Amino acid sequence: MIELWEIEAAARAVAGHVVRTPTVPSPGLSELLGAPVTAKLELLQRTGSFKARGATAKLLSLSEAERAAGVVAVSGGNHGVALAVMAAALDVKATVVMPRTAPARSLRAAEAAGASVRLTDGMDSAFQLVTRLRDEGLTLVHPFDDPVVIAGQGTVGLELAEDADELTDVIVSIGGGGLIAGVAAALRARRPGVRVWGVETEGAQAMSEALAAGGPVPVALSSIVTTLSAPAVCRLTYEHVSALVEEVLVVPDREAVRGCLDLADHAKVWAEPAAGCLLPAARRVLELVGDGARLGLVVCGGNVTPQDIMGWADRFGLG
Repeated sequence: MIELWEIEAAARAVAGHVVRTPTVPSPGLSELLGAPVTAKLELLQRTGSFKARGATAKLLSLSEAERAAGVVAVSGGNHGVALAVMAAALDVKATVVMPRTAPARSLRAAEAAGASVRLTDGMDSAFQLVTRLRDEGLTLVHPFDDPVVIAGQGTVGLELAEDADELTDVIVSIGGGGLIAGVAAALRARRPGVRVWGVETEGAQAMSEALAAGGPVPVALSSIVTTLSAPAVCRLTYEHVSALVEEVLVVPDREAVRGCLDLADHAKVWAEPAAGCLLPAARRVLELVGDGARLGLVVCGGNVTPQDIMGWADRFGLG
C-alpha cells in the first residue's frame, strides 16, 4: 500500500513542475445538489488534467540510463499528453501509444510536444504494443500500475486534505485507478473520517468488475469516455480501492455528459465526461449517506472540445 511519506515525497519532487490547483467551495454545485460542495479543480493542472502529477513524479525518479532509453506510455488521452509535455520539459524523448478512438486534440497535443505517437485500433492492442516497446528497451511510464505514479496522483488528495474545509465524502473518477488509489491513501492518513467513493461509466467498468470478481479481470470497453477506458485495473490499484473506498458507482454515459453541461452551467468550469460523471455519482452518494454530507469532488480534467460535448449532447437528447 502507498504510504503517506511516499505521497509527501512526491509532492516535494513535483513542486515547481506542476500547479497546486485551486480547492474551492462551489455555491452553484451546492445549490444544485442540495449539500455543501468543494471542488478540487484539477482541470486547471498543466496539460489539463491530474495526469501531469504522476508523469512528472515518475520522470523525476528515473535513472540516467532509463532517461537515455526514452520513455513510452499507453493512454486514452490525458496520460499520453501529460507524459509528452512533461518529458519534453525534462528533456526526455517520449513515445505515446493511443487508440484511434482517443480525442483528436490529445493526439495533436502529444505530437506538438514532440512525442512520437503510435496509434492502434483499440485500448487492448495499445497495451499490447506498449508492452512490446518496453521489452525492446523503452522505459515504461504506466498510467496506473506504478507506485511512484500513484504517489504522484496522491498529491491531489494531499492538497485536498490541506486546503478544503470539513468534508464527509470525496468522489473520484476511476479509469485504471491510479488517481483514486493515491487520493484515498492520502485522505486515509490525513483525514481518516472522510469516506471516498469511486465512479465509472457504463462500458468502462474495470474496477467495479474487479471488485465483483475478487481481483483484476479484462473488461469489454464501450463507453464514450475514453479517458476512463482501461481494459483492466491492476492488482495495486485494486488492493487500494478494495481496502480504502466505500463503493464504486457506475453511471451511464448520458449522465456523464449531462454532468459536463451541469458543471458548465452551475460551477462555471469546462470539464470532460470523466469529471462530468461525478455529478450523478454525487446524487447517489447523497441518497446513501443522508443528511449532513459535505462533498468533495475531484474535477479531474477538462480536455474536451465544445464540439465533442455538443455532439454527445445531441446524441443523448440533451441539446
